[in-house]
Amino acid sequence: MGNAGYSIVWLIILIFVTFWLAGFCAFFYIILLPFTACFDFLQPLADLLLQGIQTPLACTKAMMEGRPLMS
Repeated sequence: MGNAGYSIVWLIILIFVTFWLAGFCAFFYIILLPFTACFDFLQPLADLLLQGIQTPLACTKAMMEGRPLMS
């Protein structure tokens, strides 16, 4: 178990930043994904948006571990 203070900071980031970021990325990912079948140059952008969608998972893992912000 890591530092509880870092876990609280990660929780605040999770609620106020990453949920909004994931929602924003999910909207554009859903719109962009069908076009990646036709246009290969859009695949890197779709991958970037998918990483944005997965930020709450990374944030939650860091929160559970109590990991410092810059690690």
